[in-house]
Amino acid sequence: MRRDHGGDLDRARASRGGDDWIDLSTGINRVPYPVPPLPPEAWTALPTASARDALLKAAAQAYRTPAPMVALAGAQAAIQMLPMALGAAGGTVRVLSPTYNEHAACFTAAGFMVEPVSDPGDLAGGAIAVVVNPNNPDGRLIAPADLLALRDKVGLLVVDESFADPLPEMSLAPHAGEPGLVVLRSFGKFYGLAGVRLGFALGDAQIIARLTAMAGPWPVAGPALEIGATALQDAAWARATTRRLVHEVGRIDALTQTHGWTLVGGTHLFRLYDTPGAAAAQDHLADHRIWSRIFPWSSRLIRLGLPGMESEWRRLAAAFGQAD
Repeated sequence: MRRDHGGDLDRARASRGGDDWIDLSTGINRVPYPVPPLPPEAWTALPTASARDALLKAAAQAYRTPAPMVALAGAQAAIQMLPMALGAAGGTVRVLSPTYNEHAACFTAAGFMVEPVSDPGDLAGGAIAVVVNPNNPDGRLIAPADLLALRDKVGLLVVDESFADPLPEMSLAPHAGEPGLVVLRSFGKFYGLAGVRLGFALGDAQIIARLTAMAGPWPVAGPALEIGATALQDAAWARATTRRLVHEVGRIDALTQTHGWTLVGGTHLFRLYDTPGAAAAQDHLADHRIWSRIFPWSSRLIRLGLPGMESEWRRLAAAFGQAD
């Protein structure tokens, strides 16, 4: 199974050169949370249980959940570990698709039979159902009530909420303590600190206990524990960032429409557009040192993250032939 991703700036640089790229190929916030001063022991000592517990307490408050939880090196770590934590391979996993391709790839690698489905109703009856909500790359949303109804029709429901921070009302995290449900959360995307490598799995107590045992005593680095605990408690920053993103998705949608692109969907952190030709659109933006995301399964769709500083917005506008 092909595992292609955004963020592959090395490929852009290898083919075109230059160091001044704006990477809009991911859904990572380009106006990141300001990293706080860190105590020296965050770098020099092994991560402590008290630092881990402080992070988990902050995450439980931010996600409004009483569920068992484990912190890992990004939501990606949870995606990779979950198939192994579920035990014997061979079960059927239905993945609502198209979506982030690591879910299908990791279950397939662990020996599960993976069935991509395009209709949420077709998820019912599987041993495991996987839903990315909001979905990557089209932003499709499924209401919490509908997901909870689905949970009763499958053996285990896995909901990847990597882009859900601006939409707390859509999160299943408050329900994740109930059996048959696992919720995955990403820290690095909304907080713009993907290099920190921090994410969470929460939900079914037995599954979380297995993931915790598999992760070992130090699954998250000391600096990540400190940064995550501080950022997740900063509700004012989260509210202000959500307001900014709401404004900026309208700004990028208006800009792309001037170039004849049609909005297909998206989230607060990325947008998906239909174009006359995705490869040509990517090449055009690359001429301006702006990297974007296209997909092997579509010749027309292109995904753009949001620029950060105003200078980045000006470069994107110039790429679309718009004056500042």
